[in-house]
Order: sequence, then structure tokens, then C-alpha cells
Amino acid sequence: IYSCCYLNRRLNQLSSHDPLWKRHCKKYWLISEKEKSRRNESWRSIFISTYSDLGRYIRYYATLKKAWDDLEKYLGQWCPRMIGSLKESVREEDLDAVEAQIHCKLPDDYRCSFRIHNGQKLVVPGLMGSMALSNHYRSEDLLDIDTAAGGFQQRLGLKQCLPLTFCIHTGLSQYMALESVEGRNKYEIFYQCPDQMARNPSAIVMFITGTSYLEWFTSYVNKVVTGGYPIIRDQIFRYVHDKECVATTGDITVSVSTSFLPELSSVHPPHYFFTYRIRIEMSKDALPEKACQLDSRYWRITNAKGDVEEVQGPGVVGEFPIISPGRVYEYTSCTTFSTTSGYMEGYYTFHCLYYKDRFFNVTIPRFHMVCPTFKVSTA
Repeated sequence: IYSCCYLNRRLNQLSSHDPLWKRHCKKYWLISEKEKSRRNESWRSIFISTYSDLGRYIRYYATLKKAWDDLEKYLGQWCPRMIGSLKESVREEDLDAVEAQIHCKLPDDYRCSFRIHNGQKLVVPGLMGSMALSNHYRSEDLLDIDTAAGGFQQRLGLKQCLPLTFCIHTGLSQYMALESVEGRNKYEIFYQCPDQMARNPSAIVMFITGTSYLEWFTSYVNKVVTGGYPIIRDQIFRYVHDKECVATTGDITVSVSTSFLPELSSVHPPHYFFTYRIRIEMSKDALPEKACQLDSRYWRITNAKGDVEEVQGPGVVGEFPIISPGRVYEYTSCTTFSTTSGYMEGYYTFHCLYYKDRFFNVTIPRFHMVCPTFKVSTA
């Protein structure tokens, strides 16, 4: 008995030793020394009070809080007007009320994110990325919890699916499955695509974008803050660039980034829509007499079956850009495949401005386009 009393007394002394709680506060709640000084509390009391509020999210909070902090810091530097669209956090009782409203449990990682930020206002640009072509524009907002709950689906094809994002221009949403029904895995995230060849209007195809909210959100944020997506006109554009997809001919470098557009694609019938963004740059160290103008383009387009199409024509997107030392020219175009993947390669033909009769070709590196994994609904 005496030994037990001594042991318990020693454990109590250890549990009251404040420096031991410092590590846990930093690891699980990302509490800094500055925040501790501001709150004027011990590490132990900070941990206990935070745990009483956010304890159910201890597995997710640090990861999601860091993702939000990194994203806010990045937006503050590159997309400052987007910061103003973020909404403050919600309370536990607000999330409980949504669960009661939709009669379905929300995953803890999703709830945890809303304890940090309640999505964003329905504005442009959207936090979850944009895409623009000559006659098409998409920008996805991260929905706040009330708007998401209002879009909760019980109809066949999207039964028990909650929208995470929404584009006010196209109506496009990414959904999260709250139950394993109609061929979906629980908490899987996807774009829905109507099956145009099915007689049943509830038949849809799902382009999978994530296996859980934590994976979906943090992988997107990581891509943004590491510069994986370009910032164009104060917006995040979801072009993916393969670092090996670069070709240099003399003083001119051509690089390519691509993106799949689910809102313009179809599985039945097979029609997979991709857009690509090309950057043409002349080295700043090139001699002034190397300045040149693009005359024409040649494309060799190959689908997954090995079928080849060749395209040749003047200029690019109706333009004949002039490239000079240090200058960059970028343009966007698109293509479709009847297969789930394919690739393009080719060359541009330029003429020198100082030597009008001198022509040369510049290589366009081969770049691949692959449709995301998809499933057919069993509704």
C-alpha cells in the first residue's frame, strides 16, 4: 500500500511538472512560446483547456492547423484578396446541429478543419483553384458548413454525399461520400459526371480526387504552397507541371503543364478533355540578334491505343509571338482524347528577326495527360 501511495504521489508530481506539457502543446496544438506568453498560463493548463475543446481531433488538429497556417501565409503573399473570403471557425454545437440536420455523421478530420476555418464565402476567386479557357471558366470555393449541409444529397446516384466545393460559374462540385453506398468508399471524394448513354438519369461516373478529407485538403495545400500550381491574375490555377517536361533548343526553353477538366469530360461516351499551358522563354544571356518570331507549330498527338494524329498550322492560338532575350511567352490551349490517356509532342518553327531568311525548329517536349481514377455508380 505504501509503495502504491508513493508511486501515485510520484506520478502526480511528474504530471504537474510543467516542462513535460510543453512538448505536447507544441506537438498536438501547435502552441508557440509567443502564444503561451500572451495567454499567461502554464503549459499544463493550456494543454488541458485545449484538449477539453478539441480533444476528439488530437489525431488531426496539428496537421490541419499547419496546412491552414501555411496556406494563409502563402495567400497573404501571392493572393491577398482571397484571405478576406475565409470564414472564422465554427463551434462544436454548430457541427453537431449539421449532423442532426442531415442525419449522418461527419468525419472527424472534416469537422476539425471547420474548427479552424469555416470554408469561405461564395466569391471569386475560389480557394480550391481556378481554370480558364477562351470560352470556359471555373473557380471552386471551399463551402462553409451550412452551405454544404444545404447541398447534402439523398437522391439516387449521389445518396448520402456532401458537397465540399462549388463553382458558381459551372455548378461543378466535389463531393464526399459519408457512407459506403452506390459503389463508393466511405469518405471518398470525387467529381460527378453524368453517364450520357444510360437510360437512368441517376447513373453517374465519379472521378476520384481523394480518399479522405485530410489527404484531399493537405495534398492540395502542399501543392499550392510549394509552387506546384501557378498563380495567374491573383488566382491559383490547377495546372500540374512535370519537371522533366522541359526541352531546350539553343537559347529557347519550352515547358508544359497540364490539367484534366472533369466538367467537360465524359466516360460514356468516351471524351476526356485536357488543357495545357505552354511557356516559351529565351535565355536572358542570349545575344540580341537571337530575337525571333514564331511562325508555325507542328503537333504529333498519340492516344492510348497508339492512334496518331498530326496537326500543323500557323502561329499559336492566333498569335505570332516575338521572343527576345529574357522574354517569356505563355499560352493555353486544349485537346480531347477518346482514351483515358495520351500524349503530345512536336515543334515550333521560328524565323530570326535579324536574318529574315533563317528558319529553325524548337522542340516541344512530350507531355502526357492521364484521366484520374474513376468509378461507375451502382445506383
